Amino acid sequence: MADPVLSAGGSATRNPLTLLTLDELRQRTSVKWRMHPPDVLPLWVAEQDVPLAPPVADALRRAVDLGDTGYPYGTAYAEALGDFAAGRWGWHTFRVDHTTVVPDVMMGIVEVLRLVTDPGDAVVVCPPVYPPFYAFVSHAERQVIEAPLGPDLRMDPAAIDEAFRRARALGRRPAFLLCNPHNPTGVVHRRDELEAVAELADRHGVRVLSDEIHAPLVLSGARFTPYLTVAGAENAFALISASKAWNLAGLKAAVAVAGPRAAADLARMPEEVSHGPSHLGVIAHTAAFHAGGEWLDLLLDGLDANRTLLAALLAEHLPSVTYHRPEGTYLAWLDCTALGIDTEQPDGGPGVASDLAGPARMFLDRARVALSSGHVFGTGGTGFVRLNLATSPAILTEAVTRMGRAVDGHQAAED
Repeated sequence: MADPVLSAGGSATRNPLTLLTLDELRQRTSVKWRMHPPDVLPLWVAEQDVPLAPPVADALRRAVDLGDTGYPYGTAYAEALGDFAAGRWGWHTFRVDHTTVVPDVMMGIVEVLRLVTDPGDAVVVCPPVYPPFYAFVSHAERQVIEAPLGPDLRMDPAAIDEAFRRARALGRRPAFLLCNPHNPTGVVHRRDELEAVAELADRHGVRVLSDEIHAPLVLSGARFTPYLTVAGAENAFALISASKAWNLAGLKAAVAVAGPRAAADLARMPEEVSHGPSHLGVIAHTAAFHAGGEWLDLLLDGLDANRTLLAALLAEHLPSVTYHRPEGTYLAWLDCTALGIDTEQPDGGPGVASDLAGPARMFLDRARVALSSGHVFGTGGTGFVRLNLATSPAILTEAVTRMGRAVDGHQAAED
């Protein structure tokens, strides 16, 4: 029987975030629900606590019933994405013939980097940023250069300019790995900010790769701008999938999109890369972009309500924690530095996402709430935690309540 405090229900049953109970979620075998013991509330990795969108579930059932589990083929995925991009973002210049299907966004990034940079070349990132940017770039034998975000958690043109200068000095073909919208801060970059990036990239001869995996998850009050729609971005790339918005991380498939002056580079993508995406993944992502819009709108309403709820919960239970209200994604970047918790970092540095330190370690040990540790997101992350708010209001409420009690207990022990 489900814990009544953490059960779904009530009048908001159309909100996908309220449709599963904690007991049902604990039956899942993915990393979110198996990494930690069952007494832990997991609000860390980017998995949502939602059932599959009905159009996606229907498409997968049909494929299974037909035994349609062979190799992927065709351009249906890119066509569905193009229609979605035109309708949602006004991206009417999207060209299916300037795309290719890749295993997932990060593997697509690596493969594009192999096309336009050389081993030892520099790749600029804007920390705090998604930890795999460090790990995948380093594994691909490229160097990471940081251009830290400003105090307002938005891109700093001066820092990017300096990083591009350094990157150009280190190698012949530097690149910039843009996170758009930004993970973990939830910032949705404005068109003028992206135009500034494009101008700097052109000035310094830097190729831009835009990770737009969170693009469908822009909340009220903000507007997503695809990087390839910005003047000056014609030789750039975007990597997009339905993975985050429709909770399809286990169904691997993504689309790499080239600007008009980058299409010839994308055409050099080795044919064997297209063997990596899952056929069921392509089917699921295609269905999401083609027919999942109504479900997505319900999800966005639920996430909007959750970011407001989180603000109220933090004000009540953790008033010294600063909440950087996200404009997009379902990730909340919480500044816990005022708690005065030891932030000594384990070995490993940025990108080693399994390591916990400081507030994240304390909240796991004392509150039994799993969060992502800020230090793995690079410069500017120490003393922060990332909280995944794509869960039910009941679970979110219980988690923050536990965290408040843990801080009270920690501070009492310190006195």
